[in-house]
Amino acid sequence: MALDTAQPGFATAVETLRLRSWKLGAGQPMEVIDQFTGSDFTHIVDDRADVHISSRDGRFYLGYFPNGRPGGADEDWVTGEGWVIAVTGTAHVPGYRMSFGTDTPAEIIAGVVADVLATSQPL
Repeated sequence: MALDTAQPGFATAVETLRLRSWKLGAGQPMEVIDQFTGSDFTHIVDDRADVHISSRDGRFYLGYFPNGRPGGADEDWVTGEGWVIAVTGTAHVPGYRMSFGTDTPAEIIAGVVADVLATSQPL
């Protein structure tokens, strides 16, 4: 494909762009939440309808904030942060934290959660 520099912008065929359809929209949060059993995890739904899930040992945390997470420097809303996943580290290995926007598809969060849970093992 030759580029015609005499013309402003660029021109290409739609087939060359290889257009794709992408998963968009928040989806159903129960696809994530249903992965947590009552025997291994604690579920709390607060007065804002935010969901907090933690492992019985307290090292895993998942927060679901459908309207954005409260908090921040001035206690304003942290707009756009809809999911938080955190695993506390040990004395020798640091933990980690991930956050995703309110519009991140629940199916993607469910996949991340499934992978994180697959790495945990009872002691």
